[in-house]
Amino acid sequence: MELNMSSTAFVFPGQGSQKLGMGNELAVAYPQAMEIFQKSDEILGFPLSNILWEGPEEALNDTINTQPALFVHSIASLTVFHTLFPEFKAKFAAGHSMGELSALTASGAIPFEEGLLLVRKRGELMKRAGELSPGSMAAILGLDIPAVEKICLDASIPGDAVQLANDNCPGQVVVSGTKAAVERILPLAKEAGAKRALPLAVSIAAHSVLMEDAQIDFSKAIAETTINSPEITTIGNVKSKPLSTPSEIRSDLEAQLTSRVRWTESVDYMVSKGVDTFIELGSKDILSGLIKRINRKVTRISLGTPEDFDKLTQ
Repeated sequence: MELNMSSTAFVFPGQGSQKLGMGNELAVAYPQAMEIFQKSDEILGFPLSNILWEGPEEALNDTINTQPALFVHSIASLTVFHTLFPEFKAKFAAGHSMGELSALTASGAIPFEEGLLLVRKRGELMKRAGELSPGSMAAILGLDIPAVEKICLDASIPGDAVQLANDNCPGQVVVSGTKAAVERILPLAKEAGAKRALPLAVSIAAHSVLMEDAQIDFSKAIAETTINSPEITTIGNVKSKPLSTPSEIRSDLEAQLTSRVRWTESVDYMVSKGVDTFIELGSKDILSGLIKRINRKVTRISLGTPEDFDKLTQ
């Protein structure tokens, strides 16, 4: 398959894309991928790869492991891609939520080792924040952004609020906040015409003000991380605009845990700049599905298994 560097974007998945066994076949088939997994185990000081490949599933789904697992699989997939296409450089990189750190590592803005440690820290801090300030999240299907913003306001009271957390694609958004506020918003969403309003099986209110405790310490970790100007233009979650300098990257990351993931706007921005092919690197093809709902005209390629790469090189 012919790929055009000037119209291709790399995209990286976030939490929710994990699955037991992820990356195992890739590591067996490609020594370059195995090296990434082994290096990650050494950096972290424990066998993360065993959790990915052998479980138990509860350990993989613990956010302190989920986030670095997704990061490592994405970078291993990217490494295989570069092995097969050594001269290829994408026009843009972007990641959904935690995937933004994968994108920044892929773009050369954050060194791999420091990126992995920052992702691990992010998971630890989010888990702690969830324990200190338990919350909830819910998916709202079939309403536009203004309608969801209105019902968030209607369901919120001081100190007990819910906010829009993820703008995934038209008709699919996620809200996040206190458990009581999320419970209040569900009937309001249905009254407003939502096709479905579903609570998610989480106790962490990601991308909400309940993450403020995590964000404070995460900002300290960001300050201690080496951040360079990206070699690939990277689109940030918070403003869905290019992050061109280290200061812009730090600013976006420092606001990320409490701010909305503007995925629809990010994809629209890249398409407006000429992107017609999105390559999703890592586990599953969730982002490819969202991108299809944002723009059906673009090409979507998911790369995370040997079979995926076989199809690409045929």
